[in-house]
Amino acid sequence: MANGNGSGTDANADAVPAINAMVQYTKDFSFENPNAPRSLGPQEKPPNIQIQVNVNARQIAEADFEVNILLEGSAKSEADTLFKFELDYAGLFRLVNIPANETHPVVMIECPRLLFPFARQIIADAVRGGGFPPLYIDPIDFAGLYRQRLSQVAANAEAPTVA
Repeated sequence: MANGNGSGTDANADAVPAINAMVQYTKDFSFENPNAPRSLGPQEKPPNIQIQVNVNARQIAEADFEVNILLEGSAKSEADTLFKFELDYAGLFRLVNIPANETHPVVMIECPRLLFPFARQIIADAVRGGGFPPLYIDPIDFAGLYRQRLSQVAANAEAPTVA
């Protein structure tokens, strides 16, 4: 049955689950190029690039969550550091009609997945601005990170305590 405005929507439309990105922002960012200009010359070998990823979240209101992606990385050639970066990129998300038992995985998997392309671009631009080719970080398996974190929590809960 159509409602009075002719849109044809039904009463169940309000029950559709949704993730609304309210705002996204850089909380903290650092880029270091400690050996410039020496590090900007041609390199004999590709650099050794290390990247660490962490996801944190906190509940702000009943349906609102702040989610942070923490990306730390460095590029080294032999013993020299070419560059280092740290990015804390966050977003405020409102979850609508998400069942309580699905809230945690949605916040820790889907929200960072939505933030990642923006964080990736910030890092690529900063590395390029530092005189290097842009660093495009490979896509991150946030579901795999989530499962890994759950396994670590379970292992720590099962570990005997030393008195």
